[in-house]
Amino acid sequence: MSRSRVLWGWIAASSILATVVLAAGLGLVFKDLLAAPAAADRKPEANVSPSPSAEQASSLADMKEIRIVALGDSLTKGTGDPSGKGYVQHVADGLKKKYGKRVQVLNNLAVNGMQASELIERLSHDSGYQYAVKQANLILFTIGGNDLFLSARARMAQKDWKTLEADGLAQGIEEALERFRRIADTINRLNPSAKVVYMGLYNPFYDLDNLRRASISMQEWNTGAYAAIHPYPNMLMIPTFDLFEGRIGEYLSSDHFHPNREGYERIAGRMLESLD
Repeated sequence: MSRSRVLWGWIAASSILATVVLAAGLGLVFKDLLAAPAAADRKPEANVSPSPSAEQASSLADMKEIRIVALGDSLTKGTGDPSGKGYVQHVADGLKKKYGKRVQVLNNLAVNGMQASELIERLSHDSGYQYAVKQANLILFTIGGNDLFLSARARMAQKDWKTLEADGLAQGIEEALERFRRIADTINRLNPSAKVVYMGLYNPFYDLDNLRRASISMQEWNTGAYAAIHPYPNMLMIPTFDLFEGRIGEYLSSDHFHPNREGYERIAGRMLESLD
């Protein structure tokens, strides 16, 4: 009798355990069945890109046509080039030859003497500037030279360059770089899909003993400008420092500041090498 009780006890315990396991399994099945429609109804999360840009720029080779808008100061205007082409038109001509497609310079909005504060003002509040930027798929710009060299150029015009000091050129560089960061951000917000090319600065006074050290300030500016545009995959910076250093007499115009025709051609050549 005792063995029978033990046996039936084991049978009962086993039955109870099997029932519990079965119930748990059915519970999981029903849970999955009930949850499935809800999961199907959920919309997938939007892909979040770490880039500030809404979309990356297309390759120039894939574009049906290339529409250029140029912004900034006298370097983009082409001051110093007797032909009037500057680097902008040389780039346009080179792209036509390279890709065999239509290339238009829609607008060259560069202004002699423009500083970073003025460019950010135009981009932020001038509807004409904003419209032009939105129409382009290639944007070329220069800025910063007047922020650093305005006082130096005034003295150069008065033949008073011997009193200039290189250290004075670095004053206000951080404030100007902050404005440059705003320029890059604003251009990106206006047209996140355009390719954007910024021309780095060079030291036009490298051949003057008292201003040769200004190259250090130029490098500080260029480093800061590169850091500002680096987060945007559609933007690139073209260095020009090495093109002019040691060859000032060959590539600068008579004003000792702007490139001559050959200088602009060298700048355009480097841009064309970097553009795909």
